[in-house]
Amino acid sequence: MSDNSVLFSQSPRWMRHQHGIGNKLPKDLEPWLYESGSLTKKLRSHFGGHLGVKLIYQRWKPAFINESRLLQLNPEHFQLIREVMLHVDGKPLVLARTILPKATIKIAQRNLSHLGARPLGEVIFAYPDLEKRQRQICYTQANIWSASIQSEIIKAQPVWGRRTVYAIHQQALLVAEFFLPAVYE
Repeated sequence: MSDNSVLFSQSPRWMRHQHGIGNKLPKDLEPWLYESGSLTKKLRSHFGGHLGVKLIYQRWKPAFINESRLLQLNPEHFQLIREVMLHVDGKPLVLARTILPKATIKIAQRNLSHLGARPLGEVIFAYPDLEKRQRQICYTQANIWSASIQSEIIKAQPVWGRRTVYAIHQQALLVAEFFLPAVYE
């Protein structure tokens, strides 16, 4: 486990372009991976009102270097890092990691730093000027996950993920979501 993540032992490798992954991507996952609206809303629509959020980690720490670079932040500065598991009746669906810079929290009037078990999507998609700036895709192998996540949730299976840079009032945040097979099987 890294010092700034409970989910990962190291940062996932992200792809800027989605060319060449189409033949590897499970067809049932495509609508989830390429969803342009609120993932929370889509999960609730698909699984009903039983969607829950388990807060796994929330600390002020430096983000992974590639996350800091993507957000154009000093990699030594602390950001609010939030990791959660979205589930239905305890069955894991999505693991998510959010990087929230201080400036973004300030502009959002601290709504983002006090989410608790509330889904991030409920808050950010309520902002009328929410802007989606960039999306990347990754295909993770089990070895990048922390030992506890590997044994309890991942179970040696590869997992597809996406990360999206959003902006609220021109202030960026980064949301990474990893889709477990229970979402699309």
